[in-house]
Amino acid sequence: MKFEEKATSILVALLVIGFTTLLALTTVLPEAEWSGADGQGMELIEQSLNYEPWANPIWEPPSGEIESLLFALQAAIGSLIIGYYFGLLKGRKEGENT
Repeated sequence: MKFEEKATSILVALLVIGFTTLLALTTVLPEAEWSGADGQGMELIEQSLNYEPWANPIWEPPSGEIESLLFALQAAIGSLIIGYYFGLLKGRKEGENT
């Protein structure tokens, strides 16, 4: 069996396992709320009696869509920087071999 065939079969198996797990969870827990750990942590902190914020945001986006846009833009810029760095390393390595 070729490497590509093995990699494809492993990827398909992982996707099937992942979707099966999600399907099982949604059928067992239909009322479950799929929220992140940030929101749950914030709720626990706000419920604390001694909670007092020690910093305020400089600027808050006017809507959740803009906040998501800025987050996606930040991720894209970070990906470009990392991709450029890896491409630079690969180019240097290929330049040394020729």
